[in-house]
Amino acid sequence: MKALIVDDSRAARMLIKRIVVALGFEIAEAGHGEEALERLVECDGQIDLMLVDWNMPVMDGLTLVRRVREVRSYADISILMVSSESDPRQIGRALMVGADDYLIKPIDEPMLREKLEMIGVLEGAS
Repeated sequence: MKALIVDDSRAARMLIKRIVVALGFEIAEAGHGEEALERLVECDGQIDLMLVDWNMPVMDGLTLVRRVREVRSYADISILMVSSESDPRQIGRALMVGADDYLIKPIDEPMLREKLEMIGVLEGAS
């Protein structure tokens, strides 16, 4: 399994990377939405999961999710928004444009594992 972590904060990417690697994923990273679209092309169908921040320069997470969902060949990618944006209306918008679920920062391994189990990316606890 391979995950693409998209966040403009290097520290946030490192934290998420540590958790996701411990869950058994290989990692690709991007600092904003445009870069994430480039990584998707470079990885040529190998991305199973995207963890996407909302507030980023160049292209925000909401726009990225919308753009990914417009591409038929990316239909099987699970998308989890991982953001400090906590307004329920904003969370609803993210889900409406195609995010599979939403996690509010800060996150930890049990929280992320539970969300990934809920959206079917990971099997239940062993």
